[in-house]
Amino acid sequence: MQQRLVCVTGLPRAGSTLLCQLLAEHPEIYSDGMSSALFGAIQMLRARLSDSDFLLAQLDNEFDRAYARLQRSCRAFAKAWWDETDCPIVVDKNRGWLNQIELAEEVDPEVRMVVCIRELGQIFGSIEAQHQKTVWLDFPDDLASQSAYGRAEALFSPQGVVGAPLTSLCAVQDRPPIQQERLFFVIFEHLMAEPQKVMADVYRWLGVSPHTIDFQNLTVRPHESDSYYRFKYRHATRSTLSAPRHHPIPGRIDHDLKLKHRWFYEMFYPGAKLPNS
Repeated sequence: MQQRLVCVTGLPRAGSTLLCQLLAEHPEIYSDGMSSALFGAIQMLRARLSDSDFLLAQLDNEFDRAYARLQRSCRAFAKAWWDETDCPIVVDKNRGWLNQIELAEEVDPEVRMVVCIRELGQIFGSIEAQHQKTVWLDFPDDLASQSAYGRAEALFSPQGVVGAPLTSLCAVQDRPPIQQERLFFVIFEHLMAEPQKVMADVYRWLGVSPHTIDFQNLTVRPHESDSYYRFKYRHATRSTLSAPRHHPIPGRIDHDLKLKHRWFYEMFYPGAKLPNS
C-alpha cells in the first residue's frame, strides 16, 4: 500500500503538538507527536552524499543513472521510517519542512503540509510565561539574562526560534502555486474555538473518512524531551481540550511585532488593528 506523507510544520507554540495528538485520533492516520529525526537525517544524508568522491565520479560518468539510483535509495530510506504502521497517512512533525518543500516533494511527490499559525504576541507571551516558571533555567540560546524586549528581538530575529520559521512562512508567498496548494493553514485560535470543525476540514483536505473526536477523552501519548529545550517550550499533551489563557505582553513588543510583520497579520489576521508606524 502506498503511504502518503503529511508534514506538520509552522510556528513554535502554535499548537503543533496538539494538532499531532488530534490527527492521531483518526484511525487512518499515524502520528506519534514527536518532532521527527527524519528531517535532520535526510539533511545529513544529502550533505554527506554530496561530498562523496565515489558518487560524484559516478555522476560525472553517467549522471542520469547515478542520480536515479541516489533518488530511489533516499526515498526508500525515508519510506522505511514508518514501516511499523500500515496507516495510509503518516505524519512527520518538524518546523524545518516549511523551508524544504522541494525536499519533502522528493521524499513523497504527493506530500501535504499542515502549517500551524498563532498570533505572534501570544507566541511570545506563551514563551515568556513559561520562562517565568523556570527562571533558574536558561534558554538553550542563553536568553535568560536579557530583558523581555531583548528576548523578543532574539526570538523573532531571522535566525531565532520564531523568526526562522516565520521567514520561511513569508517566503511561501513567492513559491509556485503547485507548492502553495500543498499547504493547509491551521490557525491556533480557530482550532481552539471550533476544534471539531477545524479537524473536519483537515480530514477532508487530507482525503480521509470523516471522524468525530471526543475532546474530553483524548489519548495521551509520550511527548518529546522538554529538557532538551531547558523546559522553555513545553510539549505536554492532555486528555481534555481546554482553551489556553490569554498572555498579556508589553505594548511596545506588541507594536513592534505588528509593525515588522504586517504581512503576517494581513494574511492570517485581517481584522487585527495594525500600527501605522
